[in-house]
This record gives sequence, C-alpha cells and structure tokens, in this order.
Amino acid sequence: MQRIYGTAFQTKKELEEYLRKVEEAKQNDHRRLGKQLDLFSFNDVAVGFPFFHHKGMVIFNKLIEYMRHLQKKDYQEIKTPLIMRESLWKTSGHYEHYRENMYFTQIDEQTYCIRPMNCPGGILLYKEKPRSYREFPMRVSEFGLVHRHELSGVLHGLFRVRAFTQDDAHVYCMPHQLEDEIVKILELAQNLYYKFDFKKVKMMLATKPKKAIGSDEVWERAIQALKNALEKKKIDYEVDQGGGAFYGPKVDMKIEDAMGREWQCGTVQVDFFLPQNFDLKYITSDQSKQTPIMVHRAIYGSLERFIGILTEHYKGKFPFWLAPVQARILTITDEQKDYAT
Repeated sequence: MQRIYGTAFQTKKELEEYLRKVEEAKQNDHRRLGKQLDLFSFNDVAVGFPFFHHKGMVIFNKLIEYMRHLQKKDYQEIKTPLIMRESLWKTSGHYEHYRENMYFTQIDEQTYCIRPMNCPGGILLYKEKPRSYREFPMRVSEFGLVHRHELSGVLHGLFRVRAFTQDDAHVYCMPHQLEDEIVKILELAQNLYYKFDFKKVKMMLATKPKKAIGSDEVWERAIQALKNALEKKKIDYEVDQGGGAFYGPKVDMKIEDAMGREWQCGTVQVDFFLPQNFDLKYITSDQSKQTPIMVHRAIYGSLERFIGILTEHYKGKFPFWLAPVQARILTITDEQKDYAT
C-alpha cells in the first residue's frame, strides 16, 4: 500500500499562485542562502547539529542582545548545567514522558541526562533558599542549549535540529498576579515580532486535554487568566480545544512571514505540574506556605529555527541592524586603498 497526497484548487489562478509561492520558497530556502551568505552549514559527522560561521554568529548574538535589551528591567538571567543526573528528570516527569527523545551519558558509574528542557535546572535555583511573597513576581530567563533526539527523517535545516538554544524564561507568581504577568509577556512578544516585520501574529488558546493533572476549577482559573490577558490587549485569538499540555493551558503564537507561511514560535504556558512535583513553596504575608504558579515563556522559541525563518522571510537581505555585513568600501584600483582604509 502506498499513500498518495494531492492538493486541489478552486481556480487556475489559485493554482498558479500556489506554484509561484512554492518556487519562491525554493529560491529562498534558508539552507541555500545560509551557504551563499556564509552563515551556517551542516556536516555528516554531526547530523542534526548545525555549525554556525562567524557571520551567522553575528546574527545569533544580535538576537540575544536584542532580547536582553527588552527584558533587562524585569528579568534575572541565569545559566544552569547542560548535564544533570537521571533522578532529576524522573522527578520532573520528563523521563517518563520524553525518554525516547533524550540523550544519556555515564559519569562515575551514574547515569546523567543531557537536558531536553531548561525548566528543572531553573527550579533547582529557585529551591536554593526560602522564598517570600515579596520576591514575586519572580522572572528568571536563560538562553539555554537543549538536546532532543529527533528522527533523521524529520530533520530539516535549521527548522528541525537535534540541538538548539531557547530564549527560555520562567515566572513564579501568586494567583492574583498571573493575569498581569501574561499581559507583560504578550506585550514583549508583540514588540519583538514587530521589530522583525512580522505584522500578522495569530494567537491560539489551548485548553485542557483529556489527560491532565489538576482540578477543573484550577484549570478554568488559569484559562480565564489567559483569556482576560488576550482581551485586555484587544488581541484576537482562536481556541484550540483540548490542545493544552497535560500540566496546564497555554497560548501559542504563530507568525506569518513575507511569503504568507505560518510559523509557531512563541508560547506562554501555565504550569501546575512542576511546582507540585518539586514541592515549590513561598512564605505568604501571614507566614503560611503556599505553592507558586509557574509560567513558562519563550518568544523566539528556538534561536536556530528563528534564524532559519528570518533568512527566508528577508530572502537573505537582512535589515541593517541585523546584517552581518552592514557596509563595504570598494576601491577601483590599489591607488585608493590607503584612502579607503
């Protein structure tokens, strides 16, 4: 048996427009442009692991620099280990739900995991000392490199790799602070996407799936906070019924590029699971102990993937502030060389 897919169109004009877009996408494939512009490359000795050249690193570092600029007033930046013991990932639940996509190594006869997510490392820093409600909202960011074992058949340039850097952040807050924190994240995302000429951003509100932890009441409160934040910012959104993670609802952000294609990049996720699993607490004003709400946030999503998207979005002609080569001075003969220098 062989499955065959086909695409049909109502009119010849729609077909011609589709074929034009296919050809345009082919001409502006980031893998081809990346090689021509000396940005990045791939090698069979490390399938799924991109090599960034100097010019590519100029763009990579500029993206980080711009994000740091946007969040410097509100976020504490941290750095956590790339490799941590297997037991940590059992506590976090990743070992049970994500084991097939994880890399393992042996150190001193113990099993360690190369992190597929940044969250557990950040949680360990949270638990370093007792926390007070006065510290909330506590916003923590990390440009964290993660590794995920993707099947070779799904690898695709920078769009699907086995190692990538997330502009991760986690917000610890109290229930009454949740809505305002979501609003701030939505504002941050809008400002960032606008900077890169992504004028159309689709917001998808993903609700409780069939398999989920937490009571319906807690879920409804979190979903309502997401809804209120979207409506407060007058942002249109669609509901992805049952599309939330097992640990909480979320808003996924899809950007539309210059060729009319949608890319899911940013996300805001409310998490009930990890704070419970790691027994996170904070001291309230009446000296009792409560579990904080944890919000996961990424705007670029994957920096590597975002660079791939930008390369095709701009068709290799990056804006001046982002371009690895901003200007060149060309001489006619060697007589002008000293003056040009």
